[in-house]
Amino acid sequence: MSDLLPPTIDPVAAARWHAAAPALSPWLHEEVARRMEERLEWIVQAPKNWCHWEPVRGGLQAHRLLATRYPQAGVQVHEDAPRRAAVAREQLGQRWWQPARWMGGAVQFGAPQPASVDMLWANMALHTAADPQQLIGQWHRALAVDGYVMFSCLGPDTLRELHAVYADLGWPPAGHAFTDMHDWGDMLVQAGFSEPVMDMEHITLTFASPKRLLQELRELGCNLHPARFAGLRGRGWQQKLEDALQQRLASPAHGGQLALTFEIVYGHAYKPTPKLRVSESSAVSLEDMRAMLRGGRNPGLR
Repeated sequence: MSDLLPPTIDPVAAARWHAAAPALSPWLHEEVARRMEERLEWIVQAPKNWCHWEPVRGGLQAHRLLATRYPQAGVQVHEDAPRRAAVAREQLGQRWWQPARWMGGAVQFGAPQPASVDMLWANMALHTAADPQQLIGQWHRALAVDGYVMFSCLGPDTLRELHAVYADLGWPPAGHAFTDMHDWGDMLVQAGFSEPVMDMEHITLTFASPKRLLQELRELGCNLHPARFAGLRGRGWQQKLEDALQQRLASPAHGGQLALTFEIVYGHAYKPTPKLRVSESSAVSLEDMRAMLRGGRNPGLR
């Protein structure tokens, strides 16, 4: 485990959510993936092999966009939650009669081998990780030299309206705190990545009713804060929450619908040629030694 874990994420709750999250791609995740896929226009060199990290939650429609963009590339699909792994195989696996089974673009399932892919795509997964530095390290190990990671996650301004409602009612936090994009950049460098490029945007979602808003939030995630409400709450609490949401979140600018802000953080970074530290006794992995002998070349941007 990392020495610097997110202070507002309960690891037990995070593991439970990871195992039990619905086997579907929320609309917001698909939309973020579509916007992230457009950013691949700036990448000059197409990957020979790429990994889709947790595609069921990250975006099954987005997977098809990526497969269309890179039709000859090998694809590794990583889903370690059993229910979502089954869905991924059903939705993304080729049948024996499909030509793609014998051509480029065939899908393999399971964890990527070290240094086996040129692009790792991870959409909307990092903000629920109890040990994000360890997860970023997994991505780094999976990438070949000059390979790159493309990821997105929620940023600190997400659900600021909902947090304000909870605070005004004297309730525990509505959710855990999300990491700033500059801190993600620092973690990428710490994991061994180079040239991190981080940016963000705000997306406002509107909802016709409090019930619809809460349903959408349950599909997107859950409250992982250690100080969250303990145990179940009754119908009276639910009604009080819905009344507060209707009163506080109705936006005249959106025709009276309930409005919530989502900050979306995008990240992109390369895996450089490893550098061997000179000391009295040094150790280097076989993969890193091969990479140093080859002398990696950064594919660069347009």
